[in-house]
This record gives sequence, C-alpha cells and structure tokens, in this order.
Amino acid sequence: MASAFLTDVAGREGAVSPEVLSGRLRISKGELALALGLSRDSVSKRDRIGSPATQRRLRDVIEIINRVIPWAGSELAAFAWYRSQPIPSFGDLTAEDLVVAGRGEVVKRYLSRIAEGGFA
Repeated sequence: MASAFLTDVAGREGAVSPEVLSGRLRISKGELALALGLSRDSVSKRDRIGSPATQRRLRDVIEIINRVIPWAGSELAAFAWYRSQPIPSFGDLTAEDLVVAGRGEVVKRYLSRIAEGGFA
C-alpha cells in the first residue's frame, strides 16, 4: 500500500509533480532542483518536467523519502535525512549525493536491505 506522500505527489498517470513535491517539502522549485541534481528548468518547464530523466530523479526522491518516513517520523524529517545523513556504506555520501550522481537505485536497495534487518 502506497503512503499518502507517494500518492499525493504522483498524478494519476504516475508523473511526479515538482510543484506538489516542493510544496510538501516546503522548499522552492530551485531548491528541489538542487536536491535532485537538475537544472531549475527541469522542474519548471512543462516539456522538461515530463522527460524520463527528470521523472526518474523525482521518483527516486519520493520513493526514498517514502521508505524513510516510518522511522524518521515525518516527510520533513525524512527529507532532512535524505539531504544530510551520511551513509557509511557509501563512503559517507548522503542519499542526496547519490541521487544527484544518478545512483538513486543503490539508495533504494540499501534502504530495502536495512528494512529486512540487514546491516548498514
């Protein structure tokens, strides 16, 4: 079952809305672009928002936040973890660092491993 966060920021066709996501995280679209490693245009211009690369990064972020919410306590706390918590398994890079580098999948696998009782 998807959380309200995941379903609220993704439209009926599954496209993630940068406007809704930035609103839920209480940041500007420019700050969202930085947290994704994308240009401001990628989260502002309609044709760029729908691109597969932009949608992949947006989806990575919401999936990561969605997985962290249960133990972080809230969307904002999960986003703070995403932006600032060093992950020892990845040389103390943050989830944000990894997503910006196009490695969101490794963060999701890491979180799945932790959820299953694995070691960090």
